[in-house]
Amino acid sequence: MAAASRSTSILVIGGTGYIGKFIVEASLKAGHPTFLLVRETTVADPVKGKLVDSFKSSGATLLHGDLYEHESLVKAIKQAEVVISAVGSLQLADQTRIISAIKEAGNVKRFLPSEFGNDVDHVTNAVGPAKTIYDAKVGIRRAVEAAGIPYTYVPSNFFFAAYCLPALAQPGLTSPPREKVTIFGDGNPKAVFNKEDDIATYTIRAVDDPRTLNKTLIIKPARNVYSFNELVALWEKKIGKTLEKTYVPEDQLLEQIPEAPIVVDLILSISHSVFVKGHQTSFEIDSAWGVEASELYPDVNYTTVEEYMDQFV
Repeated sequence: MAAASRSTSILVIGGTGYIGKFIVEASLKAGHPTFLLVRETTVADPVKGKLVDSFKSSGATLLHGDLYEHESLVKAIKQAEVVISAVGSLQLADQTRIISAIKEAGNVKRFLPSEFGNDVDHVTNAVGPAKTIYDAKVGIRRAVEAAGIPYTYVPSNFFFAAYCLPALAQPGLTSPPREKVTIFGDGNPKAVFNKEDDIATYTIRAVDDPRTLNKTLIIKPARNVYSFNELVALWEKKIGKTLEKTYVPEDQLLEQIPEAPIVVDLILSISHSVFVKGHQTSFEIDSAWGVEASELYPDVNYTTVEEYMDQFV
């Protein structure tokens, strides 16, 4: 009688962050032994502490440690076969510490560094704070490869809920506009939008899949690829109303970015990358380096942009 297959153990670093919490939930749901690196301050935090407690009650194992404490990091990494980093933008460059700890631990079969945005190896002429983030991710990719660590990179493109769909990509809004809309560039380059829990599901499916080993897993389901103009047209159809449109040409957008307050400058520079330069869809996925998630896992019933937008009507 064949032995039952054992689920791959996963350590999530940054598991209480925006996308990290979805990844922890997806790992637990898929039955993986799931470990969570947590700082004492996180456990003590009234909001994140509740989240950590819910993970623990769902079966996650808490490992106390810190990205900046090498010994605790190595000790945590030794518990798992796969390490997923979901650290935020300010800590991207510090993932070299995870790389060093993985090398020392010597047991990791796969590392997924913090990506969850554009495929940074296909971004050119980015500007502003977005360029700093993209460059940091590229630097970590090259460091992972130089260290000889098995990897999977997961560019998830746009998150549904964070900034994009609930506000129709309008900085400062919390619900889709019903009168007027600002469109960056000519509105024609295509972007890709994905629901956060779908991103997490695809990520967890990839952790021990030989087809994603040393590859980039791009999450680009066909029904979630829209230009800005198409997104606005979809919304107009849903509400039965035509919006007044203002187009912001590239030169004007480039003038706005350095003058914008912190956070807004990041949103505008990402908008420039995606909606003006078309960085999410300006390249073909080559099987030599990449695979597309919805093609690889056709059984995942992902949420479409059209379905998601119904809640705002």
